[in-house]
Amino acid sequence: MSARPPIRVLIVDDSALVRRVLSDALSRFPDLQVVGTANDPYEARERIIELDPDVLTLDIEMPRMDGLTFLEKLMRAQPTRVVVVSSVAQASSANAVRAMSLGAVDVVPNPDGPRSVPDVERLLVRALRTAAAIPLSRLRAPRARIVPPAPSRPRAEARPSRRLVAIGASTGGPPAIEQVLAGLAPTTPGIVIVQHMPPVFTKAFADRLDGLCALHVQEAADNELILDGCAYIAPGGRHLAVRRTPEGFRTVLKDAPPVHHQRPAVDVLFDSVANATGSSAVAALLTGMGADGARGMQTLRETGAWTIAQDEASCVVYGMPREAVELDAACEVRPLEEIAGAITRAIGAGRAPAPAMAEPAGAAPPAPRLGAHA
Repeated sequence: MSARPPIRVLIVDDSALVRRVLSDALSRFPDLQVVGTANDPYEARERIIELDPDVLTLDIEMPRMDGLTFLEKLMRAQPTRVVVVSSVAQASSANAVRAMSLGAVDVVPNPDGPRSVPDVERLLVRALRTAAAIPLSRLRAPRARIVPPAPSRPRAEARPSRRLVAIGASTGGPPAIEQVLAGLAPTTPGIVIVQHMPPVFTKAFADRLDGLCALHVQEAADNELILDGCAYIAPGGRHLAVRRTPEGFRTVLKDAPPVHHQRPAVDVLFDSVANATGSSAVAALLTGMGADGARGMQTLRETGAWTIAQDEASCVVYGMPREAVELDAACEVRPLEEIAGAITRAIGAGRAPAPAMAEPAGAAPPAPRLGAHA
């Protein structure tokens, strides 16, 4: 049996030092082969044609053409597996999040000193291996249906949520979450979200979402009262959970050990939602590698919550949703463009159906009652 050929990597960065550091780091892994480097997008375009790499690493800030412009043009013309290697400076976090929304598989912080190289190496190798496993046909970034923010009640008058919507995602998640939130009304009950993402990027991700939809979106803080029309993104490096209080549901941030090698972990969020809300919750598990969220979604369904898994065809990586489907944890399976509607219908139906009343996977939930709100 012949050995699998190595993953062919093209490094695109205007810094000769970074190109050398990354090349040296990747050379230590027999399943990775740096086939070339480029110092700007114009040279990268020539190298892509010449070398046909499996994965690109891409800097954002480069001369002649910035990395975001190049990424957008590349994904439109020739979807390509791209891992962004970006400065960890807060000023560039918004650009890194934008890169993921344009279709980059992952964003890895740039090495900023000798002590950071091992950490960056570990993250980059994992990202390159993940990217190489993704079929090219799934890489075109979903186009979010942008909804101008609608006038809403002042925050002081917003109602504490009596129901919760929980969403989990990993690889390919940023554009998927954008599309789901863009399709939800400002009257939607409070939404709690785990997206596997480094700490430096989650606030920028929340800020970006806040400008793309009619909901108010923010990075979650500890002990916040969860309000209707608001979405709370788990901060990178901390688990997000919820608890029931006399005033309503509140956020809980935890520094407990990683689950499925992830912190935040979707299972931690889903388990807490099941414990706090029982059958009144709606949950969606989106694209992502691994099994995080599947067991938690099973717990949610067993408590009577309505659960939705993204279908294989629309996932960048059909890992987490597949695990949920195999556990029979999903009440329905939907393509990405239908998930916002499925959430809205489940909310409008009142109490989420009990497991015994659930339709087979892929079936529509009960029709909504007009005017029913949380």
